[in-house]
Amino acid sequence: MPAQAKKNGDGGIGAALAGFVSSNQDLGPIVRHAFESGKPDALFHNLRGIAKSKEVEIEELCRLHYEEFILAVDELRGVLVDADELKGVLSGENLRLQEVASALLLKLDELLESYATNKNLGQALATLKICLQVTSLCQVCNMNIAEGKFHTALKTLELIEKDYLQNIPLKLLKKVIEKKVPMMKLYIEKKVSAEFNEWLVYIRKFAMVIGQASIRQATLDRQKDEGMRARQREAEECSRVGFDEHAYALDVEYIDEESTLEFDLTPVYRAHNIHTCLGLGEKFREYYCSNRLMQLNLDMQISTAQPFLESHQHFLAQVAGFFIVEDRVLRTAEGLLSESQVERMWEASISKVTSILEEQFTRMDAANHHLLVKDYVSLLGATMKKYGYQATSLLEVLEKNRDKYHELLVSDCRKQIQGVFAKESYERMVIEKEHEYNTNVATLQLEPIHVVPVLPYVAPFSSSVPGSCRIVRSFIEDLVSYLSYGVMVNSYDVVKRYLDKLLIEVLNDCLLKLIHSGSLETAQLVQIAGNIAILEQSCDTFLWHAAQLCGLPKRLLEKPHSGLTARAVLKASQNAAFNGLITSTNSKIDEFMLLLTSINWTAEETPEHANDYMNEVLIYLDMVVSTAQPVLPREALFKVVSGALSHISDSIVTVLLSDRVKRFSVNAVAGIDIDLRLLEEFAEDRFRSTGLLDLRNETRFKDCLVEIRQLTNLLLSNKPESFMNAVIREKNYDSLDHKKVTIICDKFRDAPDSLFGSLSSRNMVQNARKKSLDVLKRRLKDFS
Repeated sequence: MPAQAKKNGDGGIGAALAGFVSSNQDLGPIVRHAFESGKPDALFHNLRGIAKSKEVEIEELCRLHYEEFILAVDELRGVLVDADELKGVLSGENLRLQEVASALLLKLDELLESYATNKNLGQALATLKICLQVTSLCQVCNMNIAEGKFHTALKTLELIEKDYLQNIPLKLLKKVIEKKVPMMKLYIEKKVSAEFNEWLVYIRKFAMVIGQASIRQATLDRQKDEGMRARQREAEECSRVGFDEHAYALDVEYIDEESTLEFDLTPVYRAHNIHTCLGLGEKFREYYCSNRLMQLNLDMQISTAQPFLESHQHFLAQVAGFFIVEDRVLRTAEGLLSESQVERMWEASISKVTSILEEQFTRMDAANHHLLVKDYVSLLGATMKKYGYQATSLLEVLEKNRDKYHELLVSDCRKQIQGVFAKESYERMVIEKEHEYNTNVATLQLEPIHVVPVLPYVAPFSSSVPGSCRIVRSFIEDLVSYLSYGVMVNSYDVVKRYLDKLLIEVLNDCLLKLIHSGSLETAQLVQIAGNIAILEQSCDTFLWHAAQLCGLPKRLLEKPHSGLTARAVLKASQNAAFNGLITSTNSKIDEFMLLLTSINWTAEETPEHANDYMNEVLIYLDMVVSTAQPVLPREALFKVVSGALSHISDSIVTVLLSDRVKRFSVNAVAGIDIDLRLLEEFAEDRFRSTGLLDLRNETRFKDCLVEIRQLTNLLLSNKPESFMNAVIREKNYDSLDHKKVTIICDKFRDAPDSLFGSLSSRNMVQNARKKSLDVLKRRLKDFS
């Protein structure tokens, strides 16, 4: 538009101005353009022209509406008159209204004043209500604190803070409450903290009682399990033989609830809950853990003033009680402890306990001390395992000390067995009372018959046998007790190996030392040999006792190669005892045989009685047989007696061969024959009376004298030269040696050297025997 105005000049401004006015547009742009172009006069000129044109229009318009205007003015005048009249009326009415309303205004003022009073009273009542509610809550809070209901008190304080504190209209009351609420919370915190501290002192003292009760319960559980296993083994044995109606029965004794020792954790729960409500839960958890850890460290310190053997139960029970309490806190006080925290404390504690045990085990020098500590440690492991704690390291410590325990146990048993042998009387036990029989025989299963014999009863063994058996059985029980409830599941093989070691290295060595000591009499050796036979038979009893304690079925013991090596070793020692007995017997017989040199070998008359040496020998042999028969096995008895008889035979032959006998007569041989007949009669009688016939041996006692008997028969024979006949020699003289016969025959004189010997009535017989003997001598010389 300004561009168009520039093109048209002044005329353009007028036309544009007219257009803007007619359309009621803003004239600002045209006025600005006129001044910018320096033509304001043209603008003013055009504006005047427009104004004149509008005035003409106005005049024309007024001319058209003048009559109507006059009429309107007339009406307006009428209206003014009516208005004046109405004003007067209104003025009168106003006066009357004021007269009437003045009283009402007074009432209205009173009403408004009443409304204001009512509002003030309402506000006062509202304020009092809030104050009463707050004060009543404060009173309730005080009562809860006085009654120890701290959680309820905290809830009340929380309610006051959230719902009432900001709405209390009284600033003084609000200020007091704002000051008291933190103080009350602090008081509650201190109160529950004091209760918790008292609980810490209480629980540390009571932890030992808790641990002892739990370990005692573990002991009862173990006894229950052992009883059940024993009944199960008994039932299995009965089932192998036949059904036993009593094998399966409900034992009501063991059907009961597990007794547990209750302890109070209320202060812990309360303190934890209160601190959580106060927003101090993490602080309390740290406080709890630090104090309990401090107590645990104190519990881990053992007293040096008291031996560990006396204090180990208290020490281990204290540890058990501590972690039983921690387990209960972990399970019931939610969020107070974490499993990782308890696990770390347990691992640190068990490491400390194992190091203490290892150190103490190295200091112990008695097997029973090891066993006492081991039993309590294994019970501790079983107790803690029930509460979910890993106790493998405890069992591993016991396993590491197994060899040392065995060495100490063997050493103790060696001392005990040596003590038993030192008191040994080597006499058969005489049992006069039934309880003595049960203690020394039946309980140890030393006799196959379980019926008490007629008392007094003379046992085939001496007092060292039941004493040694009791020591061995005690060794087995202690060893099984140490190995039980450990890392090893099947302890039978270990027990068997250690049992073999005890029997071989201790019991057998002690027996061999006695046998080889050389200071024992024949009767003592007899008793030792009999004792070894009983001990050798008891090996199966020892093994069965070990298997029973280890829970091994008896059927497994019936398998081949399941016995003890010690049995064969004891059998060898028994043979050594037999050999020692034979040696001792033969040595004693040698003493009697020395009397052979006192015989008159050139006697002129035939003796009527046996020589003195033979009487001594018979008395001694009778003592040996009577002593050995009730003690030794029949095979051993046969071996001893037959060896003695053979030795007698050899001794007589040796004397005849020796230089001590230069020559001997037929009368001396006749005396030897009398001796042999007595000895043969004794041998036959004892062979029958000792029951050796039942053995059906081909060799009898009498056969042990065959060499001297055949030699005597040869020397007393009327035809000695028949010895050179092979058939006769094989039949009657098969035990004689040519060289021995040659030497003896050279010493033999058929007739005594006497001046009147040729005048006797037996001259013819003697001459014939002498000739035959001379023939024998010549032929023997030719043969040699």
